[in-house]
Amino acid sequence: MWPGNKGRWWYWIRPQVYQAGIQSFWVCGLILLMIGMVIAFQSAYQLKSIGTEILIPDLLAVSMTRELAPMMTAWVIAGRAGASMTAEIGTMKVTEQIDAIQSMSIDPIRHLFMPRLLALAAITPLLTILSDILGIFGGFIVCVYRLQISPQVYIDRVFDALTFSDIYMGLVKSFIFGILIAVVSCREGLEVKGGAQGVGLSTMKAVVLSFILIVVA
Repeated sequence: MWPGNKGRWWYWIRPQVYQAGIQSFWVCGLILLMIGMVIAFQSAYQLKSIGTEILIPDLLAVSMTRELAPMMTAWVIAGRAGASMTAEIGTMKVTEQIDAIQSMSIDPIRHLFMPRLLALAAITPLLTILSDILGIFGGFIVCVYRLQISPQVYIDRVFDALTFSDIYMGLVKSFIFGILIAVVSCREGLEVKGGAQGVGLSTMKAVVLSFILIVVA
């Protein structure tokens, strides 16, 4: 399956994991941290008038794990790793490197597509878990230091509100998002026509299509 490195699957997947995971982590973390803080602020503004601001941890935990963290993480990965994949494969296409790979009896789908697919399918759920934690931590900062909610009360309410179903659904979504991003990005890269302009257009198309599919899915 892995040309020239039989059994060394990590050799092919590692660069994709680094690009999609390590390089995207700080962007995902910062965005979700800010979103968690904003949701807590806005929820407090609405709920405080009826004396139910204690429900903010519940609201934040469920919305973050089921919807916001998977979607925002996938958007970041699509914008960074997905665009990079399309541009890289598209450049290989217009410079005939893919033809050279085929001339050596190497399947470009296995050589180029599979490592990226496996990397994104694995790294997107992992990044989503980290995004969940940072998003909830953003709400923790606001609730504890702004709304004077006890740290222990906040943590207890988060764990009471979350169910296995919430976490499971969020991770399943992120897994599907990772596969969608890889398929769209690699497909658009392999279908590039023309020179540098074609690479740019395909990259933009891949990102936009990935964003749409993430929302629809």
